Amino acid sequence: MLEYREPLLTVADVTEILNVGRGTVYALIKDGKFDYIRTGKSYRIPKESFIEYIRKESGLMPTSSKA
Repeated sequence: MLEYREPLLTVADVTEILNVGRGTVYALIKDGKFDYIRTGKSYRIPKESFIEYIRKESGLMPTSSKA
């Protein structure tokens, strides 16, 4: 689904992908869960940052081993 999207996602894109409400997406932005660009009153989320968030939340990111 993400491969067909532009490099920047809108809040509406993220709500559709995660199947959550707009308020939840704005809370994720406020909590710094992924990078964003603000243009006027609009937010754009870089697709790569969003994918990284999904990987972290789903446990798909490799964990670094600390010695």
